[in-house]
Amino acid sequence: MDRKKELKQLYKQMKPEMGIFLIRALDDGRCYLQATPDLKGAINSTRFKLDAGKHPNRELQKAWQERGAANFVFEVLDKLEYDKDETKTDYSEELEILRLVWAEKLAQEKMVFF
Repeated sequence: MDRKKELKQLYKQMKPEMGIFLIRALDDGRCYLQATPDLKGAINSTRFKLDAGKHPNRELQKAWQERGAANFVFEVLDKLEYDKDETKTDYSEELEILRLVWAEKLAQEKMVFF
């Protein structure tokens, strides 16, 4: 039983990588940008939603269904480091700022968004 408690405590202390990822269509270069506190989980979830036809971005979903998963790549653009202050748990503001910075960078590169 102690081992179970120890594993639960270790799980609670895990810090997933957070940051910005991009889904890019290989044929026309359009992209979808997302900020997340859990990169791996969000990428897996997004891929699952797209495969299931349930992604909230209808334009991206339509392109995914018409052209197939092989036409899209997932790229991690940036990772946000955790604060040295262990009490900080909400990084939503920092993630949104990072997303806006990347959206501006990509717009300057003439990227078109879904």
